[in-house]
Amino acid sequence: MNLAKYIDHTMLKACAAQADIELLCKEALQYGFASVCVNPFWVPFCARLLKGGDVKVCTVVGFPLGACGAAAKAFEADLAVKEGAEEIDMVINIGALKSGLTDIVGGDIKAVREACAGKILKVIIETSYLTDAEKETACKIAAAQGADFVKTSTGFSGGGATEEDVKLMLKAGGIKVKASGGIKTRAAALKMINAGAARLGTSSGVKIIED
Repeated sequence: MNLAKYIDHTMLKACAAQADIELLCKEALQYGFASVCVNPFWVPFCARLLKGGDVKVCTVVGFPLGACGAAAKAFEADLAVKEGAEEIDMVINIGALKSGLTDIVGGDIKAVREACAGKILKVIIETSYLTDAEKETACKIAAAQGADFVKTSTGFSGGGATEEDVKLMLKAGGIKVKASGGIKTRAAALKMINAGAARLGTSSGVKIIED
């Protein structure tokens, strides 16, 4: 198993400076991670640093609350792709889901899917806020709108990935699952992969590989 290829090497803290992002990219190239996951402002910078290599640029949309409208999310995704992003991790409209407004949730994902056509789309459902039934519904909607992955968490909600959620999401959506939030050790990473995760979001990628 090439564990590094499962990892989106992540730096989403508001206080991350240019030197932090540059180091993130250098580490990603050194260890061969799948992508770097950064806030949208850093996409052009990362695209320049990673040009010609195998490491993709991933960014977030509607992050971390998911509470903006579909048009705003689509604009964000479109701009990110134009600036060099190859993977988009969007947050669903959590409040709409919990209100039973499934058309709104689906419309959000559809708008972003169209804005980043041809790129990898991962849909963050923020499992710590949801019941199991809501998780299943979110995964089914994401799959129906053409998402490539469903993702457990933003890492900003106080909750993280669990083996149980990975299994539930994989079964419910029938698409790939990205486990994110609280994955800080090699043992934790392997547990998520063994549960069925095809990608891991973590800021501890170097530690995981060197463990």
